[in-house]
Amino acid sequence: MKEATKTRARIATRTITTVALLAAIICVLSPFAINIGPIPLSFGSLAVYIAACLINKWHGIAAVVVFILLGAFGVPVFTNFTGGFHKIVGATGGYIIGYIPCALVIGLMVDALEKHIWAYPVAMVAGTAALYACGTAWYMIQSGVSLSAALMACVVPFLIGDAIKIVAATALCFPLRRILKSVRR
Repeated sequence: MKEATKTRARIATRTITTVALLAAIICVLSPFAINIGPIPLSFGSLAVYIAACLINKWHGIAAVVVFILLGAFGVPVFTNFTGGFHKIVGATGGYIIGYIPCALVIGLMVDALEKHIWAYPVAMVAGTAALYACGTAWYMIQSGVSLSAALMACVVPFLIGDAIKIVAATALCFPLRRILKSVRR
């Protein structure tokens, strides 16, 4: 009985540590951005791609939720070193909340197809589509602009940057996930 308790405690400690490290990666990368319009080009999505791909969907989603909660409570982890609940309910808040379905979609696909390198960019494209859908819909509601105007402001300028981030995350996460899986056993 004591051995089972120790094993559960070890797993819980490892899970908490993993989620904390993934959340830290998101918190460190997300504030850095290039302002190119109403929505800045942030490294936050790159961090979410990494968090969602490295271990499993639940760790990635939990890390994103921790990041959002830290930012909501005022820790300057959002784009351009900002924080506060007002950022989440503001015009670009849908992109912050959109990190959750982005991580879920990526995590589900990568968990199911982790041995295939092509699954990583496909999963990230699908996750990015979920992110864009949440963020663009919220931007339209908050700003009162049409779908075409929102797409031109919130999606089109980011396609090339997100493609580069997807290639970088795939190159990093495909081999690193295998290494981490072998170490965790």
